[in-house]
Amino acid sequence: MAVPKFFEFFSAVLQSLFDSNEKTVKQIRSKCIELLSVSEEDCSELLPSGKQRTVDGRINWAITYLKNAGLISAVRRGVYIITAEGIAAYKDAGSEINLAYLERYEAFRVFHGTTANAPSSPIPSPPIEDTPQDMFEKAYAQINSALAEDLLAIIMERSPAFFEHLVVDLLVKMGYGGSFDSAGMVIGHTGDEGIDGIIREDKLGFSNIYIQAKRWDPESMTVGRPEIQKFVGALAGQGASKGLFITTAQFTKEAIKYASKQLAAKIVLVDGQQLTRLMIEYGIGVSVQSTYTINKIDSDYFDDALE
Repeated sequence: MAVPKFFEFFSAVLQSLFDSNEKTVKQIRSKCIELLSVSEEDCSELLPSGKQRTVDGRINWAITYLKNAGLISAVRRGVYIITAEGIAAYKDAGSEINLAYLERYEAFRVFHGTTANAPSSPIPSPPIEDTPQDMFEKAYAQINSALAEDLLAIIMERSPAFFEHLVVDLLVKMGYGGSFDSAGMVIGHTGDEGIDGIIREDKLGFSNIYIQAKRWDPESMTVGRPEIQKFVGALAGQGASKGLFITTAQFTKEAIKYASKQLAAKIVLVDGQQLTRLMIEYGIGVSVQSTYTINKIDSDYFDDALE
């Protein structure tokens, strides 16, 4: 199952307020999730930016759309009540209330930027089924996906030694070791005793993380269990308890399962997709092209304002 579209929450929002009692956004969200049986797994889904639950964002937009159609009203900040128009709409259409239904209200058409005459009866929703935030988040994800592919392509054009250097650079940026000069080092050519690099886990150097870096073609190669077994053996030879196996390719299911079962050493596997996500997140090999600021109400400003 997936998180319902924002317009699929319209009826649930109205139903949650149908008793004509005032309710907070939090109460409305909770009731909507209950009414549409949104699972815990779906509720935990985050927007691509990772800063908000998808379900919360969509219910918030459902509230905004209904408010602009005049079906609910804000009693005060974050508290809503159903209007007489909203009660009539719910009795009329119930679960059939969608974007097309809201077009019959002039206030909504002004908000939505449409000027067509209101329909006389509910019709299927128009093709655009996402909130403005959904569309922005999808565009954000698509841009980063394309960027990730480009990053992998460029990495594959560079030498294995460059890749090893990149891995240590990324780990330093993530907070391991302190600085590149003191945090880690490349200790030999790829495959030297199964260890390509070492980095301190923290600035004080309480423990080391041993690295194996494989710059393998993501289109034609995978890292299987035998490679992970060799890495585990190399860690044992070093008396190491923590290892990072990072690659531009993918791991087989057998490799992932084998790594997860190790008790003597903690093994973390990072494939090409996760590698590029981390590079983008921590600014390794990428630079900011554009910055878009999305503002919201500053509640503290209004709460602290003098009467």
